[in-house]
Amino acid sequence: PDHAFADTHTVAIGIDNRIGPRNVPTLVNRAYGRMFSWDGNAESLEKQVLLPISNPLEMDMDVDVLVERLKTIPEYKKAFRRTYDSDVSIEGISFALSTFIRTLLSGNSPFDRYIFGEQDALSSSAQRGLQLFRGKARCIDCHVGPNFTDEQFHNTGVAFSDSMFTDKGRYLVTGNEEDTGAFKTPTLREIEHTAPYMHNGSIETLEQVIEFYNRGGNPNPYLSDDILPLQLTDKEKRDLINFLRSLSGDVQ
Repeated sequence: PDHAFADTHTVAIGIDNRIGPRNVPTLVNRAYGRMFSWDGNAESLEKQVLLPISNPLEMDMDVDVLVERLKTIPEYKKAFRRTYDSDVSIEGISFALSTFIRTLLSGNSPFDRYIFGEQDALSSSAQRGLQLFRGKARCIDCHVGPNFTDEQFHNTGVAFSDSMFTDKGRYLVTGNEEDTGAFKTPTLREIEHTAPYMHNGSIETLEQVIEFYNRGGNPNPYLSDDILPLQLTDKEKRDLINFLRSLSGDVQ
């Protein structure tokens, strides 16, 4: 909870310390999500929650074995019967996990209070940062709406290194060449608590994130049209970071 149900590791660490390829994103406000996982390989929470169970780099558990194990625990058998009027099943496990994740919410941040009329909820610096967010810094092009994500996929160049892609992102799901190196826009809720950043955890601080976008990301053949050099001043960078920190609120 102190990290908004994200992870402090660069990438996921699974059973027997197996190393995954991507960073663990926050689970807060996933109730409002439309696409799931960095590459959108699950169109619902019900489908997404099962993927880490069977992934050999994460839990490496045969789902049929999981069902049989839970059937040996009387408390689970009673709970499944009471809740779903059925025996333990993979469908019930999926419903239970996704329903729990939908309870992990973030709100009542200084930004929220400011939007609802509490004018002193944001410092002057954060208010200037909000204007930059909506304007010169172009953040709102992708981080839009109350959850600060368009739930779409964009290539910012993070996965492009030494003239090659280290991870093809959305392309691995769609097979469309234009999706190469594109990853889902993450929510900015609780962003100060969810470091390290990007799909591969390659950027350690918010200051470094701002520098990355300020220079226009990493040029590559599929770079999003929205990614351009920003020419932010040092003062503007500080204001923008102060606004991003105002998106931390109450996590429940």
